[in-house]
Amino acid sequence: MTKKHLTVVGLGGSLALHSNSLAALRIALEGAAEAGATTELLDIRQLSLPMYDPANDSPPDSVRRMCDAIHRADGLIWSSPMYNGTISGSFKNALDWLKLLDDRNPPYLTDKVVGLISTAGGVQGLQAVNTMEFVVRALRGWAVPLVMPIAQAWKAFDERGIPRVSQLTEQLHALGREVTRASFQFASEPPTKEDAARAEAGITPLSDREAKSA
Repeated sequence: MTKKHLTVVGLGGSLALHSNSLAALRIALEGAAEAGATTELLDIRQLSLPMYDPANDSPPDSVRRMCDAIHRADGLIWSSPMYNGTISGSFKNALDWLKLLDDRNPPYLTDKVVGLISTAGGVQGLQAVNTMEFVVRALRGWAVPLVMPIAQAWKAFDERGIPRVSQLTEQLHALGREVTRASFQFASEPPTKEDAARAEAGITPLSDREAKSA
């Protein structure tokens, strides 16, 4: 049975007051909405998350709200600036808090579709996308093949966060639509079966005790 309504949650941005990665994320979510998804934006700056501490048994409401929204989502779009060849520290910190999803059913990002965006000041941006893809795989999600590494983002967007070239808008919309289409398909027929889930759990066990000593 095909799911009639689904939600795509965007996570990203930066601590910058005017964030190009957040601007790109907003546009990608527009594409997801065009394809029929309800969308929600989780802005890294507004979340104001504390540093991840595996020994913290009582994380603040901001952390729990983020984790709950991501758990409820059918699809996700992640957008991070690229700092020194990888994702930003604030974005990685948000991803670290997803450890709280280990006891959900299903755990982590199992069978969630994820679209990936990075914005770079230089001429490359794929390293940050690659880093995010490693995390998606580790958390049992599925990254869509279309990715958006946006080089020289300071030239790609104006001061209002609007792309200077219409092609970039359409590419970001296409990513949002792709995440929505794939999420519809996964909702009707989840690809991860019980035998695969058992095998993966056996390969990568992670107890609270192991996490706190890592």
